[in-house]
Amino acid sequence: MTPAMTALAPLAYLWGDDAFGIDAAVEAMRSDDRRFPEGPPERWRVFVDGNAPGRALDELRGRLATASLFGGGTLAIVANPGSLVRRREDRDALAELLGLIAPGNGLAFAVETDSGVKEPPQKTVAEAIASAGGEVRRFEAPREGALAAWLEGRARERGVALAPGAARELATRVGGFVREGDVDRREQGRLAVGELDKLALLAGTRPVTADDVRALVAEAVPGSIWAFVDAVGLRQAPRAIDLLERLIADTPGPVLLAVLHRRLRELIEVEDRLEAGESPGSLVRSMRLVPFRAETLARQARLWSADALDAALEGLLELDAMVKHVPGTPPGDAQHRLGFTLWLMDRVAPSA
Repeated sequence: MTPAMTALAPLAYLWGDDAFGIDAAVEAMRSDDRRFPEGPPERWRVFVDGNAPGRALDELRGRLATASLFGGGTLAIVANPGSLVRRREDRDALAELLGLIAPGNGLAFAVETDSGVKEPPQKTVAEAIASAGGEVRRFEAPREGALAAWLEGRARERGVALAPGAARELATRVGGFVREGDVDRREQGRLAVGELDKLALLAGTRPVTADDVRALVAEAVPGSIWAFVDAVGLRQAPRAIDLLERLIADTPGPVLLAVLHRRLRELIEVEDRLEAGESPGSLVRSMRLVPFRAETLARQARLWSADALDAALEGLLELDAMVKHVPGTPPGDAQHRLGFTLWLMDRVAPSA
């Protein structure tokens, strides 16, 4: 066997916030003839019951420890392996399984995480895969200019010509230029490639233009709670309302109320301290803040009066009663959305 054809362990731990990249890596592993010289194995997605992880381990052992007599083998894909390593006996069983995988079979852990996660969520599993000669790899969703370049690469793979500016416009419309760290980017790649395929059908043999993107691709900019509360702190009611529309469908009302309440309480304290003669720099020590956050809160507090902050907090209590369905408050998601919007207009927007 030549060095280029050295067999690789049919094991992988693939993780990160790029679901498209993880799926593509699983498929590349399945098609790798160094791992599977007899041909691509069948994909088998395994569900792990958190209350009975031993059942999944038994299924994996029964399917992967035995070579297939007819046809290709099996590539087991596990998306939620956390419960497999909670108990020592399960960790030991998983470690044993890694050494029992029969030729033609393989095992891939495909773990989607929030953006910004720097270490594998199940470090024990990742280390066991690496020790057994498998692949451990992080997939980070590209953003901004990197996402535009990434889209140009996916277009070339599909034989789709992009005119100047088209990739950047598409990256913008799927949220690639949103910079806040709390944005969920897991589906961003899948969404962008799906839109790219639609654009290719529209354009036919000609290049896809930025105008094509604007005409066909609806904006799907993800919401950011950080950006939302910063807009509230800066009293930018129109921007806050726009960000609210992106958030409110998927973010529970109590969560929005909690972060808004915290920001208002912070601004009230900062406003009091600044009125008492403290400087933004002294807030680093007195409130135990990092310098950037201290400066941000000080800048926002200067835009409010003490009365305006008290009124905003009082309005937030009324919203809290509505969201918690206190008797006498209007029910329904539409009313909650309206309540948040009116609060932003009446209590956050600066008085004329």
